[in-house]
Amino acid sequence: MPSVAPFGSWRSPITTQWITADRVGIGQVALDGSSIYWTESRPDGAGRVVLVRRGPDGRREDVTPAGTNVRSRVHEYGGGPFAVRDGVIVYVDFADGRLWRRDVGPEGIGVPLPLTPEVPDASLRHADPVIDPLRRRVVCVQEDHRGGGPAVNRVVDVALDPVEGAPLPEPRVLVSGHDFFSNARLDPDGRRSCWLAWDHPDLPWDGTGLWLADVGADGSFGPARMVAGGRGESIFQPEWSPGGQLHFVSDRTGWWNLYRFDTLTDAGPEPPEPRALAPMEAEFGEPQWVFGLTTYAFVDPDRLLCRYTRDGTWYLGLLDASTGELRSLDAGGTWYGSMAADAEGRAVVTVASATREARLVRLDTRTGDAIVVAESSPETLDERFLSLPEPVEFPTGDGETAHALFYPPHNPDYAGPEDERPPLLVNVHGGPTSMVGTALAPVIQFWTSRGVAVLDVNYRGSSGYGRRYRELLRGRWGEIDLEDAVSGARYMAAAGRVDPSRLVIHGGSAGGYTTLCAVTFRDAFRAGTSYFGIADLEVFARETHKFESRYMDGLIGPYPAAAGVYHDRSPIHFVDRISCPVLLLQGLDDRIVPPDQADLMFEALRRRGIPVAYLAFEGEGHGFRRAETIRRTLEAELSFYGQVLGFEPADDIPRLPIENLGRAPTRAPTDA
Repeated sequence: MPSVAPFGSWRSPITTQWITADRVGIGQVALDGSSIYWTESRPDGAGRVVLVRRGPDGRREDVTPAGTNVRSRVHEYGGGPFAVRDGVIVYVDFADGRLWRRDVGPEGIGVPLPLTPEVPDASLRHADPVIDPLRRRVVCVQEDHRGGGPAVNRVVDVALDPVEGAPLPEPRVLVSGHDFFSNARLDPDGRRSCWLAWDHPDLPWDGTGLWLADVGADGSFGPARMVAGGRGESIFQPEWSPGGQLHFVSDRTGWWNLYRFDTLTDAGPEPPEPRALAPMEAEFGEPQWVFGLTTYAFVDPDRLLCRYTRDGTWYLGLLDASTGELRSLDAGGTWYGSMAADAEGRAVVTVASATREARLVRLDTRTGDAIVVAESSPETLDERFLSLPEPVEFPTGDGETAHALFYPPHNPDYAGPEDERPPLLVNVHGGPTSMVGTALAPVIQFWTSRGVAVLDVNYRGSSGYGRRYRELLRGRWGEIDLEDAVSGARYMAAAGRVDPSRLVIHGGSAGGYTTLCAVTFRDAFRAGTSYFGIADLEVFARETHKFESRYMDGLIGPYPAAAGVYHDRSPIHFVDRISCPVLLLQGLDDRIVPPDQADLMFEALRRRGIPVAYLAFEGEGHGFRRAETIRRTLEAELSFYGQVLGFEPADDIPRLPIENLGRAPTRAPTDA
């Protein structure tokens, strides 16, 4: 018989120690013959990313040197940190930004060899490498920070076999002249190349151009022409099939769908029209915040393993490009991530579901057999303690409908008092173009197993629901994302699922900004927690990195012309409106949202007498990676809500000091 205890005070086996112990994140995956490669982020290893190999004999091993962090810092978010072909591995070391080579053969793993020169302060960065075996080189994206002004981005190549004893030369520039580049790829014969390019103020989900050029005998790229995309059309993941046909994803119809050029021999002024392979109201692409994202891979010249999302759920399929037939595959997931495949019918894909965390699965596309290669955690959660997501659609501003996933409190050992409804934690994702899905998230279960409901909001502006939904946020960031968070919380309260007087909100990055807006401009929440969120939009516009430096042209308006709007939507200028407690969590090495944002907010709230707590972490950037940081922030947030909402956590955790908690009254919401 379950014990009756106040919501929030339930004892749970999903502890902060359990969440971080021996848990890894599975990133980019690749196939090289019978070997499988993938990146693992390891919170217990100071947040480092390691490249792992599973050989034909099933044995797994780390293939990058101890202490190496396999990450890129191009665009600050990185991604695409390695490539492998015929036993040759090329990877990026986060510490120096250089490309390195390491060989795997019958005699073991060779010594690391640098391929790019060392420069001070890691100011020459690389990402998205591909190996060109015909010319024994690596083609990749380079970001040059040595000039003192904005970084210069370009496509370059570097020798795969540097001359022993000779100084390493500067990489050769193959393509330049645009603000950003990605996805430089060579066709199977090495005679043609393609790449994506875009310019300010666009981000890659706004508008990208797909460019094509012949490759000369010396490997240089010839005159280029744009064959798809441009302003107002987002191109994603161009790839050459084994038969030499160029495939890509485009949102030209309002949905990211798959296309291919059946022929590209026409050299006239207008490129041939690509053919839609499986037109539907679903997304075969996603916002390209990082390099190396994949939503399809070739099983043979005409068949593609692909993943796509519709209404918050991801699906896996096998697409016949010649007929357009899309056959569903059941790999046991409702979310699918990075994938790779080859012409032998082998494939690997990252899979997760509402009851299982991400795992890397080897899939035989001919038989449908699946074998788990790696898992995020060696321990699976007891399903009795899991809260399953309930898709929710709710009315919001402008007569629109927004989306969310609701997780009710659930713990087989406890029940709440009959006269009490649970508190609700509204989660606001980052991006703001990201999307939340149904993959099992231990952090969500951390809350629900303690008696706190969670609403995971896909507010207007999120991806996964088509370009129109994504673009509803244009010019209105800080308004409709906030409106959807509030509307979702009120909707769940009106349905009797949660306590309207105990609504709290948290989010990271862009979600942290929405959180700060919520506690500033609305009176719906009793408390808010900002993970590295923006407090002053003008400071962010002036100080942030190149990739996002014009992002707010679309989200807010061009700066400084729209400086008044920036001011009016910046919580830092309106702290006098805040009456509820705020918790600020910040990495001191954050290059995207610098620490001064949290510093300014904390000092302003402290001076005003508003209850506030602030934790800053050395060695952490934009997104917390270290196990000790993840544990500390979760414990701090639990203690914070316990003190504000009036429940005593069952966990033995440090009590978070909250300045001014006894001085300034915390008023209950009046408009919820």
